[in-house]
Amino acid sequence: MGFDVGIFSDAGLDADFVEWLVDERSVQVQLYFGRMWEYYVNTRREGFAGGASSGAERGRCYYQAQEYGLPARITGLVHSGRGDVFSGQAARDIQRKEVVIENDIAWRINAGVDFLFGKPVSVVSTSPDSSKRADIEALLKAVFAANGGVSFFQDMAVLGGVYGFVDCMIRCGQDIADGRPRGSDFARGSQYGAEDGSLDDVLASAQKIELELIEAPRALPVLEENDYKHITCYVQHFYQKKNSLARGGSFLSRLFSAGRQGGRGRQTMEVTEIISPKAWQRYENKVLVAEGELGWGFLPVVHIQNIAQPYYYEGLSDVEPLMGLQDELNTRLSDRANRITFQSFRMYLGKGIEGFEDKPVSPGRMWYTDNTEAHIEEFGGDGPCPSENLHINEIREALDKTSGVTPLAAGILRGKVGNLTSAVALRLTLMGMLSKTERKRYTYGEGIKKICRMVLEMLDISGVYKSDSRDREVEVIFPSPLPENMTEKLQEAQMKKELGVSTEQVLRELGYESEG
Repeated sequence: MGFDVGIFSDAGLDADFVEWLVDERSVQVQLYFGRMWEYYVNTRREGFAGGASSGAERGRCYYQAQEYGLPARITGLVHSGRGDVFSGQAARDIQRKEVVIENDIAWRINAGVDFLFGKPVSVVSTSPDSSKRADIEALLKAVFAANGGVSFFQDMAVLGGVYGFVDCMIRCGQDIADGRPRGSDFARGSQYGAEDGSLDDVLASAQKIELELIEAPRALPVLEENDYKHITCYVQHFYQKKNSLARGGSFLSRLFSAGRQGGRGRQTMEVTEIISPKAWQRYENKVLVAEGELGWGFLPVVHIQNIAQPYYYEGLSDVEPLMGLQDELNTRLSDRANRITFQSFRMYLGKGIEGFEDKPVSPGRMWYTDNTEAHIEEFGGDGPCPSENLHINEIREALDKTSGVTPLAAGILRGKVGNLTSAVALRLTLMGMLSKTERKRYTYGEGIKKICRMVLEMLDISGVYKSDSRDREVEVIFPSPLPENMTEKLQEAQMKKELGVSTEQVLRELGYESEG
């Protein structure tokens, strides 16, 4: 057992370094990025937090991931910071109180994805050969459609927004033959590879290309020592669930653990994949099960930063800067819930009345006593707390400023927002959201262009579809995320047509595809 990376000698990869990446670095990466994902989805786990057994301490029969950031005086749990969000231990002499979680992170991330990829994007070929442009666009469209279409881009934006970056690995089907030409099956003199081939044959082969989005917790890139932007080798490490049950354990242990998390579950397998521009390997439980050579001459991995961050491989995450503010919001909401619980109900203190604790308080009820000092005191009841409400509102405003996503983006109107019948007024109101979307359009647009270039180069090397470097250049057109007046768009298109813009380009900007 162990890693035999002699096949990667040209990339200078060391077996001990790979061992460190898998055994130590991957644990740190999974914990760091795993918390961001848990804060985004706010996973709910069934059971009683901290293993509390008494009815007073149990409360709800579930707890949530964002409770990780709440103080122990509310949750009754203490986190060491070394485990996942559900690894807290019950605190001594602290009773769990009302816990309120309002996930202000998820809807902001989703709103950003809607603005970026809420509508289908268009990939336009800029090949100087007019006869190839339509074929290239159809080919690339088939590749993206086979990998999910719009949902592929939305998944890309979600992973990038949560983690700060997303990597896309390009895997080819059997028809591409692992990067080597198909020999006699393809004639290089034909545009479509085979002498009797057609565009339909090329599309059928292209649809077998897999665009695999790799989430950050499993990504372990090996960067060049003098250039953090260049990847020499790419390692990904993850645990794959099998369609079989884990063996082991006696009958009694399985019987008593039935229905609990510690019971018998699915078998998992530790998988490590290493890929370089010239070779690849796959390990299962640190045992080499497959390897091979690659004939592309480049690493088939595209790295996309969510928002560019200088001198770092990772980009800027949309979740990480919101986590502290989210914890503060949940803390104040939980404190307010506990205050309401104690103060929203009237309570009574009876003095000098025998058996008062056994007599219900209800309309028409009378008490009798010979004690002239007897009386009943009323206390409790919710009172105004303006500083608390002001603080919560300020936290929400801080979340708006930090994320650049205001409630207006989700369709929530609060207060006076002016006359939004004008497109200019709407853009000014959403200025922060639109400017952030423009920044993302560049990073994700460049990533999509790299994916297209790699796909076309792979098809060229394999002899499936001939192209050169100029043919592989494309433009990515993002539609406007804001509602638009169709009449104004048509008038604008007419003016562009009069200025000499091609009909094909005008139709594409309007969202139509030219025929023929």
